[in-house]
Amino acid sequence: MADSTRLLSGQTALVTGAGRGLGRAFAEQLAALGCQIGVHGMREHGPSEYGEGTTLTDTAKAIGETHGVKTHRVLADLTKPEDVQRIVAEVTSELGPIDILVHNAGGDIAAAGGKPNPNDSVNIKPEDVRSVLERNLLTTVYICQAVASGMMERKQGRIITISSIAAFKGNANSAIYSTAKAGVVEYTRCLAEQLRPHNVNVNTLAPGDTRTGRYLGTRQADPNKLMEGGTLDRIALVDEVARVIRFFAGPDGAFVSGQVLRVDGGSQIWPA
Repeated sequence: MADSTRLLSGQTALVTGAGRGLGRAFAEQLAALGCQIGVHGMREHGPSEYGEGTTLTDTAKAIGETHGVKTHRVLADLTKPEDVQRIVAEVTSELGPIDILVHNAGGDIAAAGGKPNPNDSVNIKPEDVRSVLERNLLTTVYICQAVASGMMERKQGRIITISSIAAFKGNANSAIYSTAKAGVVEYTRCLAEQLRPHNVNVNTLAPGDTRTGRYLGTRQADPNKLMEGGTLDRIALVDEVARVIRFFAGPDGAFVSGQVLRVDGGSQIWPA
């Protein structure tokens, strides 16, 4: 497997929320480039919830076997600082110092309909607001802090946060989620400024609607948006978003930091 396409051979990446959807696709992209992968999930059976696998353990094993790299599965609730510190220490012990962090974990807790809509200004519940903010913004702060210290010591590293195009356009139906993701964007920019002297790149990828198992399983998608080519006015394929991680993590992104890249087929066309 050692060839010129494995540009990141010998490096270690931690991908949060890697059990399914975009998170798994990000992990697959980095593994294909030769990275050892820390595969994080919040629940062991998370991959099965939308038909994208069985267990997190099996997912980590499959990524490793497919791409010929070492993987290590870690379970944690990233809203708890002690869990964050534990998994960073565990991945470092098993795979080596973390060179690349892709923080994908987060999302809108109401997407599956299991809780009242936390963006409903009439029936909103404080615990749902808190959950959305914690899962998206606080987890970003906690995991970036935990990983950045080691990168600063080694004077190298790449941090990629996953935000959303929801951060850039007002939307009455996703006020809390959009606010949380806007916070992720600004935190990413501030962290990039802080880590410039330490040779650590920090960027955020902001996807639009993407055909993950969760997306297709929790809403009625417009069939006219499900074509796979011939127009950019459609819902993205998972791989179309995931491929961007190769740029941010690879040699082509060596002098790129503090940037937001919206991957949405041009649904938002104005300055960031």
